[in-house]
Amino acid sequence: MQRKPKSINALMAYMRDVKELNISGSNDKKKLRYMGYFHGYKGYRYHNNPTNIYTFNSFNEVQAIYDFDMAIKTMFYPEIMFLETTFKNYVLEVILDEVKSKRFVDIYAKLLTAYKAYPIGSNEYKKSINKRMNLRNKVYSLISRDYGKRFIVNHYYDKDQPLPIWAIFELISLGEFGTFVDCLNPDIGKKVSKSVGIKVAYDRDGKLLPLIIYTLKDLRNAVAHNNTIFDARFKTGKVSMRIARCISAETGINNITFESIVDYVILIGFMMKLLRCPKKKVMLFIRLFEKNCEELRGKVSTSIFNTIVYTDTRNKLNLLKKYL
Repeated sequence: MQRKPKSINALMAYMRDVKELNISGSNDKKKLRYMGYFHGYKGYRYHNNPTNIYTFNSFNEVQAIYDFDMAIKTMFYPEIMFLETTFKNYVLEVILDEVKSKRFVDIYAKLLTAYKAYPIGSNEYKKSINKRMNLRNKVYSLISRDYGKRFIVNHYYDKDQPLPIWAIFELISLGEFGTFVDCLNPDIGKKVSKSVGIKVAYDRDGKLLPLIIYTLKDLRNAVAHNNTIFDARFKTGKVSMRIARCISAETGINNITFESIVDYVILIGFMMKLLRCPKKKVMLFIRLFEKNCEELRGKVSTSIFNTIVYTDTRNKLNLLKKYL
């Protein structure tokens, strides 16, 4: 027999009687409604995976983690959007200068040739070819999907003109853009990498920037879809340690694993520095994260706080500020 869904009062009683969580009254009920039982309580009661359940003293600690998560999403969003837009503009400058054409078909044929760096028939060659073809198919699929829905697509197609590459960049997601950069031939990849400030010593194959884009993509998607981010559970795969080695060599910050959200603060701050953002802007971003951490510290137990904000966080941020 299918179970009848619990009312808000029944859910609170369950949390109180079964989970032994101190929750009661109209104020707690309002908070639970705001965050939601499944999105909120069920999502914030553990760290990273459901086997790491927190031992809360009261519902206020759940609320504190929820508030912290919302605050850092608000903090991250504009800077990730800034990086996405800036990366696309830097890539555009390089490829347009190289090909002297705005047509995707020309760029695809002349620059998206990373597969040529591998021996014909090798696994790397086949993977690169497939990645390239899938990207092409995705681009044309997006154009077909958005015709009749987006002015930018109609504008060119109704004039019987191909959609220029900068318009295509408006259609593709950050992950798809990462694939685009990954498909560039190594020489162009290295030019792009150099243009954004990455030193050649850390990127001799032109692959570091797409790795950074893939890493930011997971965070960007989690923020955009209001998924939980405070414990970095949003990762869809292992983050390349090439990124960590580059940042560590430049800043002196060690133990960058991307298992803690502070490492994403470091990555974004590092890239903003490379892109020559005003120091004041980058420092404001870091200090806002520090402020959010301190607010969390005062609202949860020390043991919970240390699972979210690792004990080396302050030292990492101090080194980042020194680097700036």
